[in-house]
Amino acid sequence: MLAMGASGGTVASTTKLTDEQRLDWLRLIRSDNVGPRTFRDLVNAYGGAKGALAALPGLARRGGAARTTICSEENAQAEIDASRARGIDLIALGEPDYPPRLQTIDDAPPLIAVRGDITALSRPLIAIVGSRNASAVGLKFAATLARDLGEAGYGIVSGLARGIDAAAHRASKGTGTVAVLAGGHAHIYPAEHIPMLEDLLGHGAAVSEMPLTHEPRAHDFPRRNRLISGLSVGVVIVEAAKRSGSLITARMAGEQGREVFAVPGSPLDPRAEGTNGLLKQGATLVTEAADVIAAIEPILGRGIEPIEEPAHDEPLPPDHEPAEDERGRIVGLLGPSPISIDDLVRLSGTSPAIVRTVLLELELAGRLERHGGALVSLV
Repeated sequence: MLAMGASGGTVASTTKLTDEQRLDWLRLIRSDNVGPRTFRDLVNAYGGAKGALAALPGLARRGGAARTTICSEENAQAEIDASRARGIDLIALGEPDYPPRLQTIDDAPPLIAVRGDITALSRPLIAIVGSRNASAVGLKFAATLARDLGEAGYGIVSGLARGIDAAAHRASKGTGTVAVLAGGHAHIYPAEHIPMLEDLLGHGAAVSEMPLTHEPRAHDFPRRNRLISGLSVGVVIVEAAKRSGSLITARMAGEQGREVFAVPGSPLDPRAEGTNGLLKQGATLVTEAADVIAAIEPILGRGIEPIEEPAHDEPLPPDHEPAEDERGRIVGLLGPSPISIDDLVRLSGTSPAIVRTVLLELELAGRLERHGGALVSLV
């Protein structure tokens, strides 16, 4: 996977954006229908965020959008200024302080907003998540596990939610914990956890990819969950019902190549149905911190490797507009069921560059959804 520099190429870990480049990156990721994967494609195709911003209106129009909203320089600068006033750093993908494991996922945020002790993000991190309506036993175990892992040198990641998340954060605040927010830093959810968040910032950090004033909605929580697992070496699920957001985190962890751990529970407790199911599917059983450490230590010794993605060697010509028959063939092959980009190239009889151009047009028009594994579908 690419770590994007201002020119759109791979950057070294010592590279930092200029103020102008950071402003352009923020404008691009805050523009309509630009997500992390689209951001990367645009920056790589158009030589940087500035070129991508100039290309957005034409691409969206060809994809069928009547108009597209591009984040203005004024709005982006206002967010940067307001963030700095709150002690929040906007860290770009590829910069030295960007969390190294998060950088390996295929939809890593181009910019993350971090408040607190940034060095907490450079430690080996273990996620602990679970039920909001947790049992007393679950809360006690989560706290014990977080405390023991913290004392062993690991940072703890969770989602600041009620129940298991809160127990893990509180128990590890002295050794370092990272709270991943579903909304912006100006809208902490739940509001009752604001004092806890302020308390953990001395040795830990709060992380968000959302605009500063964004108020979290239901669909923002699964998006947040991929960051919880992406930051971590492994994810421990303490309690989870059959249909639980924690199981989404576990699934994402598996897709990202992270270790998935589960704490067994009584088969009579519905809060253990999801975790017991994970164990049946091959998750590593956890009854103490030593179980996690034994599985994690060999992984840390191997270093960090990016998730492999399908190669598309042909460069995307920035000034190329597909012919109508080419565009029609590609759009005609798309539907509500996900299809791989490689299959689109093969079945359409066109080049990877043309297919990727059409996909960018459709996505910027709000007509395309991207899935993991280089799969796409029409909205």
